[in-house]
Amino acid sequence: MNQSTAQKTRDNGQESKSHVLTLPLESTHVDRSPHTYERWLIAKLMRMAGSPPLRFRLWNGDVIEPEGQHAQFTLHLTDPKALYALVTNPNLAFGDLYSAGRLEVEGDLPDLMETLYRSVHQARQKWPKWLEALWRNHNPRSTGISEAKENIHHHYDLGNEFYQLWLDSAEMQYTCAYYESPDLSLEQAQLAKLEHVCRKLRLKPGMTVVEAGCGWGGLARYMARNYGVKVHSYNISREQLAYAREESRKQGLDHLVEYVEDDYRNISGQYDAFVSIGMLEHVGKGNYEALSKLIKRSLKPDGIALLHSIGRNRPMLMNAWIEKRIFPGAYPPSIGEFMQICEHGDFSVLDVENLRLHYAQTLSHWMERFNENEDKVTAMYDGHFTRAWRMYLAGSIAAFRAGSLQLFQVVFSHGDNNKLPQTRQDLYNFPAAPEEG
Repeated sequence: MNQSTAQKTRDNGQESKSHVLTLPLESTHVDRSPHTYERWLIAKLMRMAGSPPLRFRLWNGDVIEPEGQHAQFTLHLTDPKALYALVTNPNLAFGDLYSAGRLEVEGDLPDLMETLYRSVHQARQKWPKWLEALWRNHNPRSTGISEAKENIHHHYDLGNEFYQLWLDSAEMQYTCAYYESPDLSLEQAQLAKLEHVCRKLRLKPGMTVVEAGCGWGGLARYMARNYGVKVHSYNISREQLAYAREESRKQGLDHLVEYVEDDYRNISGQYDAFVSIGMLEHVGKGNYEALSKLIKRSLKPDGIALLHSIGRNRPMLMNAWIEKRIFPGAYPPSIGEFMQICEHGDFSVLDVENLRLHYAQTLSHWMERFNENEDKVTAMYDGHFTRAWRMYLAGSIAAFRAGSLQLFQVVFSHGDNNKLPQTRQDLYNFPAAPEEG
């Protein structure tokens, strides 16, 4: 981080943002030819990755083509140490090296990452145990109350100005949008997501809603403005809450919406609906039983709950680089682990929807806007930060396209609640997305 960036950080009353990235050793100029064993390492690395269509351009300009196929992408390694880091632990090193500018990519970055994810997924079924151990992802950091606050600060308190550059201008939604048709704008799709959630909760005027993890407060304002419900929204990100409260005041919704700066575990009272959009990934599966008990005591006898979360098809740790550099403490649950929340509370599951491809499209819109504002992001932080977030967005697009990540919306209620609609037809009586403009 340069001095001016650090000064802006202090002026904003925040801690230094340099903790976002921990950089590897910087590149040193090398003009020697690669050793024979270094060429062998690249060939071995590619075989272990399933022989994807990659060409390597090395630090001295030498090019290594893939065996028996045409290269679709080129990776440029700027120094030998970059190669050794990549071979030792590609899950962590690929993102670090790209962020530091020591690994450069020729070709579409999301397409490259999708190709790698699909290739590695097939290849790893034949990996020896020692390789699984060497390239393993690590367990997520703790999500206890004190640790959760630091985890959230690490990602969400980067500054509202940063997120405003590339999120939707309607309600600042940093979660999966809902594309009823593929030609929707980001703003339309995010408002459609909010409407879709409200319909699933069967909201009516005068109801009470509690929200765990409110982001910039858009869902709470939407529920209050369009459904006339009273909302208590909990969040531990001061940056987000400052924005949420100011928007609520501007829109004249303070009498219906209360933003609470507190951990979700301290929710009290009973409500007609419990909703959480994009927070379960930060809860940690060790806390699922406690979360289930919280929802059970917070939900009125006829109440409905909805949890919206990134997930997996089977239990799997988060990518090491994402967890360490971008989302500390993150763990997307498998659908089976997700269901443990319902089982602990003896809840009846009413609806499960997977919006995986919706999230890939959402991320594509985000990345397009991020790239358009790349110079502004770099001026706010530095080039390392910009490259890291480009890699994070591209890798996430690829993960949802390749199916290594899912997006689950799960609706449930108390097991003995009989005041439920017979069908889901009312969810689709008319479009959820507003008309453009």
